[in-house]
Amino acid sequence: MDWCLDEYEKFVTRMNTPKVVIDNAVCPTATLVKVDSARKHGVLLEAIQALADLNLSINKAYFSSDGRWFMDVFHVTDQLGRKLADDRVISYIERSLGTGGSARSEALNDFTALELTGADRPGLLSEVFAVLSDLQCGVSDATVWTHNGRIASLAFIKDEGGSDSPIADDAQRIQCIEARLRNVLKGDDDIRSSRATVSAAATVVGVNADRRLHQMMFEDRDYERLSTGGEESCSAPSVSVQNWIERGYSVVNIQCRDRPKLLFDIVCTLTDMEYVVFHGTIDTKGDRAHQEFYIRHKDGTPISSEAERQRVIQCLQAAIERRASEGLKLELCTVSRRGLLADVTRTFRENGLSVTRAEVSTQDNITVNVFYVTGSAGHPVDLKTIAGIQQRLGAGVLTVKEEPQERVCQKRPDREEAAGVGLFYLGSLVKRNLFNLGLIRSCS
Repeated sequence: MDWCLDEYEKFVTRMNTPKVVIDNAVCPTATLVKVDSARKHGVLLEAIQALADLNLSINKAYFSSDGRWFMDVFHVTDQLGRKLADDRVISYIERSLGTGGSARSEALNDFTALELTGADRPGLLSEVFAVLSDLQCGVSDATVWTHNGRIASLAFIKDEGGSDSPIADDAQRIQCIEARLRNVLKGDDDIRSSRATVSAAATVVGVNADRRLHQMMFEDRDYERLSTGGEESCSAPSVSVQNWIERGYSVVNIQCRDRPKLLFDIVCTLTDMEYVVFHGTIDTKGDRAHQEFYIRHKDGTPISSEAERQRVIQCLQAAIERRASEGLKLELCTVSRRGLLADVTRTFRENGLSVTRAEVSTQDNITVNVFYVTGSAGHPVDLKTIAGIQQRLGAGVLTVKEEPQERVCQKRPDREEAAGVGLFYLGSLVKRNLFNLGLIRSCS
């Protein structure tokens, strides 16, 4: 009997591929993207990931499940806040959502994947790239996140010593790379184990890089706060979780500064923590975002204890903060060469700068690197220091792209206040969702 039910589920999924409708006429300020699909774990994340991969902004969203079906409605704009006008982009969205999300480029299959986690410290990234350069490992693509005193990196490397074989095919070389990097990552006061793992790129090439970084930092327990002082409580995003006992849901309410890929980071974390989102609304006003989710465990039960509730709050706060980069945004664009990253990050270190986040991409022998940097003690960067680095690296190689945003100090609600906010929405949110999705009619 169980076999029959499982086969029926597979049949329903095959016969009901996502239906995608993209409409530019409904909303005057955004393009409406509507996805109707069979409900399965992770289907909402797949849709959000496809939009995030195109760097589209989701200004409003409504999603709701009804039995075996799931419906998402997104109001999206491009990076300049405009409706989508490029037919190629619209066609790509239709293909991506219709086949269940996007995947990483297959071109990375010829490279070797390198995953790193450990305690962060000033100059660490410089040391990592110096070791890779010394071992004749070139970095093609890489992403580095730091949060709460921890660092995580996913990089794709290749041999620069003349060998045509992937590094992952040489077991002795893998052992040498991992040992050298673990020695660099291991801090004197690190109570957790550092990790350096080299593997064939095919093992991670189908996984979204940002999602993998979330998983790595979650496994490294970066959500565990270093302290509980007032300053940290003040700066943390506002997250509350309550149970709606009558309907068997746990209600997650989030209010924070809006930014690109915020929705992806939150839904990614809920999905990887094995929660299912049944209903939700997303709304942005100015630079503020309000998100609300009705969730259950995969077995259909809500959050069952205070300890679990606190863990969900901590994990969601960490997911929001990881990408909320602190520091000055710099972009380095130049012809790729051996040891470039080691030289650039060493220059940062010698000038007292720390890298809080980095993105490295190489195509057609041109490398584009984005760095977020602060002073070594977390202080703002002196632009005179940047001017000196620019002169050292060469004209036009390094440019300042974005000034850091000031943190907004927001009081976190206590338990009673948070419960009051949640209960205010409980009575109307599901009904409002269903109306917005077109599943019920207005009574007015």
